[in-house]
Amino acid sequence: MVKPSKQIIRPYGDRRDDGVVQLSFTLPVPLSEKAKEAAAVFTRKMGFTDVKVAAAERAADSYTFFIVYARSGVTLDYAEIDVPEVVVKKMSFDDLNAFIKEKVARRIVVFGACTGTDTHTVGIDAILNMKGYAGDYGLERYPGFEAFNLGSQVPNEDLIKRAMAKNADAILVSQVVTQRDVHKDNSRQFIDAAKAAGIHGKVQLLLGGPRVDHKLALELGFDAGFGPGTKPSDVANYIVHALLKKMGKEPQDMHYQGEPT
Repeated sequence: MVKPSKQIIRPYGDRRDDGVVQLSFTLPVPLSEKAKEAAAVFTRKMGFTDVKVAAAERAADSYTFFIVYARSGVTLDYAEIDVPEVVVKKMSFDDLNAFIKEKVARRIVVFGACTGTDTHTVGIDAILNMKGYAGDYGLERYPGFEAFNLGSQVPNEDLIKRAMAKNADAILVSQVVTQRDVHKDNSRQFIDAAKAAGIHGKVQLLLGGPRVDHKLALELGFDAGFGPGTKPSDVANYIVHALLKKMGKEPQDMHYQGEPT
């Protein structure tokens, strides 16, 4: 395989390759000129130069939030970055439904929930609910899908049990709360439960959330991960493609990149 040529990049601020970045952070000190200087010193200690404290605001008693501009001398070779991605040639709403009818010849069963103690349903609702997100229909609206949204605070075992009862093709796990990596802990527990139930590797297991990407999902044991900005049609097209691949009916004109290397 031909090694790609180097692509050296630096951050862009006012002009290309100037290395200027914007940082924001909070220090446990009250707002003052001394606090601003502390923010500047902290930034310089991280290796930045030409430091400018652009904003400083009281965040709470004895806490100050800062926005700082600074310059970094760090460069990187973008050509060396190798990250798994989910890339599927998308079909329109009507085309995908017709494709399911022709190639799968039945409705695709999908279950989803925000599991564990997480009470937020905004993510799973955006993907599954009929209205969808940003003008993109949710899976409940697709004639080719039979979608079940179980809501929030659903125990992992309950989601798996209910999905198995309907012979689900895919299970979507949404994790919104991320403090102290609780989303990772709960996701690992879900995978453990899926293995115990014997569905790991047999049912598509998908993970989504604001701190989720495809790489993290693969590391945790899921088949795919979807982060911020994901639309229902992205998930719908992926599920159909992955199911056809499992059935040995993968269309040759659909491109996929994202399996671990």
